[in-house]
Amino acid sequence: MIPVALERIIAGYNEADRKMVLSAWDEACTALDGRLRGNNKAPFIEHPLGVAQIISEMTGLGADAVTAVFLHEANRFQAEDAAGLNSSPMLQSMRRSYPADIISIVQSLNRISFIRLQETNLDAERYRKLLVSYSGDPRAIIIKLADRLEIIRNLDLIPPSKQQSKVLEALLLYVPLAHQMGLYGIKSEMEDRYLKFADPEQYRNITNQLKATEKDREQLADTFIRPLREKLDREGIHYVLKARTKSAYSIWKKMLKQKVPFEKIYDVFAMRFIIDCPPDRKTEHELCWKVYSLVTEEYEPDVNRLRDWLTVPKSNGYESLHTTVAIAPGNFVEVQIRTARMDAVAEMGNASHWSYKGVQSETRLTDWLNHVREMLSSDSKMETADRTPALLGEVFVFTPTGELKQLHAGATVLDFAFSIHSNVGLKCTGGRINGRMASIREELHDGDVVEIITGRNQKPTQDWLNIVVTTKARNKIRQKLKEEENKRAAAGKEMLARRARNWKIEIRDEDLATIAKRLKCKTLNEFFEKVGDETIDLLELKEFFTHIEDEGASGPGVPGGGSTAGAVGGGAGASGAGSSEAGGPDGGDDYVIIGSGQLGNVEYKMAKCCNPIFGDEVFGFVTVKDGLKIHRMSCPNAARLLDMYPYRIQKVRWRRDKETSRSQVTLKIVARGDISATQTVLGVIGRFKASVRSMQTTEHDDGPAAGTIEINIQLYVPSETELDKILALLRRERTITQVTRM
Repeated sequence: MIPVALERIIAGYNEADRKMVLSAWDEACTALDGRLRGNNKAPFIEHPLGVAQIISEMTGLGADAVTAVFLHEANRFQAEDAAGLNSSPMLQSMRRSYPADIISIVQSLNRISFIRLQETNLDAERYRKLLVSYSGDPRAIIIKLADRLEIIRNLDLIPPSKQQSKVLEALLLYVPLAHQMGLYGIKSEMEDRYLKFADPEQYRNITNQLKATEKDREQLADTFIRPLREKLDREGIHYVLKARTKSAYSIWKKMLKQKVPFEKIYDVFAMRFIIDCPPDRKTEHELCWKVYSLVTEEYEPDVNRLRDWLTVPKSNGYESLHTTVAIAPGNFVEVQIRTARMDAVAEMGNASHWSYKGVQSETRLTDWLNHVREMLSSDSKMETADRTPALLGEVFVFTPTGELKQLHAGATVLDFAFSIHSNVGLKCTGGRINGRMASIREELHDGDVVEIITGRNQKPTQDWLNIVVTTKARNKIRQKLKEEENKRAAAGKEMLARRARNWKIEIRDEDLATIAKRLKCKTLNEFFEKVGDETIDLLELKEFFTHIEDEGASGPGVPGGGSTAGAVGGGAGASGAGSSEAGGPDGGDDYVIIGSGQLGNVEYKMAKCCNPIFGDEVFGFVTVKDGLKIHRMSCPNAARLLDMYPYRIQKVRWRRDKETSRSQVTLKIVARGDISATQTVLGVIGRFKASVRSMQTTEHDDGPAAGTIEINIQLYVPSETELDKILALLRRERTITQVTRM
């Protein structure tokens, strides 16, 4: 039985192409029968089918590429090495049944599948060169992009230990490649899925904000086109108007760069004119500029923001005319003007040249593939992706077996050794970085492959604390140094006690404190260490203890050197909805003002699923039994409520003329190291007007989270501003790897 998804793929193919694709599908089903994906539940055959869908819908590649995907997946398990794959009996059989160019794509895919993550050094330029050297057909590279997108779409089907490396590969290697090839749909989806994985709360917040403001954008689009509609019709211009919404990842990056909230991003969406006309460049350009003239006659343009990619298209083939106009005082909107052909290129890259309006053009296909081949083989540098804030301050390196390790920026070979195991770190004498010898002090960089060398007699020294930057390494070194110090002190104490018995002298604690102070030892442990090391002359000690009474030097007791623990917080504040100064007016007719427990005769409550506090972006949801409930925009339930019950959504705004009550918030904090990490967390919180209600800690000694501690802490905070300050300082701590508001 042919799956529905496959039926949709082959619906537009001719009879010969249909038979070829279905034959390859049968081969894949037979070869992959019984094989499962990484979660050992989903059948593996779903993967090549998903890749084929992406190829068909997002790249413009046709039956040859889809056939190659199925044949590659059918053949890939036939041998363990690339040479075996390209000379397996199955591939030899395929040569007799399928065209030579399809077999060439299959061979390229077979070779590409053996590129390992550590070979790329996480560098897009290096990866591009590897792809070129491994691939004989550029279509294989486009298929590889589709393959990776299908994996990112189904992260839950692969083991959790591999998810981070797959997402990291997508962002650092595949996104730049998709951008250079003009496959913007694939690029944007990979970026959004990275954000969803790296910062799920921020992703929910942005996507829910987009849903909540969807009607506002529709109204703005209607307002924008109303005075232009008659003019365009009079000129006989056939067009489609789309309100193009910026991707969640792009919005997130702009929010971080400009340090503004969602509401302050003014180009969240653009008005896009897609003109229907014959694919003749002269006609296309004339119509685009005509639409531009009509728009700028009606609305005042910002001449500094005019972008003419009609006259000189981008290197990846992108053509469009961009401008920004004021549709009301202080209200700007970006306008994009392009033809249907240009829009197809913008969405699917240059691959759309031969699929535009279903026209099969061998000449266009050949020209474009030659262009891709030339682009990939050229010495020009790729436009690599900016490292996101989630990656800043981190370095990613590999073990010799290909396991990815995430360390703090500036980490050394010694830090890497401790990340593998504490005993490996304590015995580390050096290492090999990418095959060359390196000292324990050498700093690591993204993509390094590191092998640790150990010595049986190696022991940590005080200087090691100046070499490492990770908390785990620092704590383990201090712990070991303390153990060694205690051993030496115990040996010295035993030696002194034995000598005292021989001298027939009774040594009192206060006498020990006095002599330690005279000898400038900070602690008794240090004194006993020096005794054990024979740094202190034992005959001098004997003389001191023998004549101590005659000298009258019993002295004071041990100076108070105990440590005190600082108190945290104050009393718990009352939870619930509070009111405080809010940015902006109290609202108009469309908003309900919140800030006390009741609105006239209408009661409202804070939703327990997200615990909003004053200053959060919120909306109201009218329930059947509990009246109005207030949810955060980033609430896990927000998308469902906004989609299914739009008629029960109430716009709300915080009151700004009263002091807000203290509200409860729960934070999940993951830090490197041991239980001492709680001291850091409590120290930060203690600096602000917040009080701790409860705290739970969990140490992880093994598994992917080994060497970390998870802290779940409930706080009472007076406002969102105070919470933001706490979160900012916590995230700045080098020992803390993750801070999530629950």
